[in-house]
Amino acid sequence: MTHDLLTALRPLLTAEASAEAYAAGAEPGDLEQAVWLRLLERLDAEGPPLDPQEWLRRAVRSEVRRTRRTTRLERPYGIEPADDGDRGPEQLALAAARGRALRAAVRRLPGRCPRLMEALLSREDLTYREIAGELGISQGSLGPERSRCLGCLRRLLTPEVAAR
Repeated sequence: MTHDLLTALRPLLTAEASAEAYAAGAEPGDLEQAVWLRLLERLDAEGPPLDPQEWLRRAVRSEVRRTRRTTRLERPYGIEPADDGDRGPEQLALAAARGRALRAAVRRLPGRCPRLMEALLSREDLTYREIAGELGISQGSLGPERSRCLGCLRRLLTPEVAAR
């Protein structure tokens, strides 16, 4: 039943994700992975939707809105704080301590998250293709996996940051 549903929905999801992704500034593969994950979570919790095609269309649009909201709220730094050349030894020591604390927290993450986060934090500045090859997972699943791992890391670090 589940396999038949997934097989039947695959062409529709591919078409919907391709049509919506670029306007949201997302990759179609990342959008597909997020919707597949939503569907599998729903199947575990509630069973199949009554109208799978309509559910899938709504799920794609919901993920697109979430992606737009995230893109709008997240702002990159002009430069990495650790790359600031005008910092003294104290600031460099504090930055090194923060880096060690971050890597220690990354090692405490569940599942594949430690390996993925280490690859993303690597000084080699690996591409998604290289990371996917190194971890043996599909390139399209890196974005959703990264988001889940960052959420875990954020929850893990929140008590530590609040205590300071």
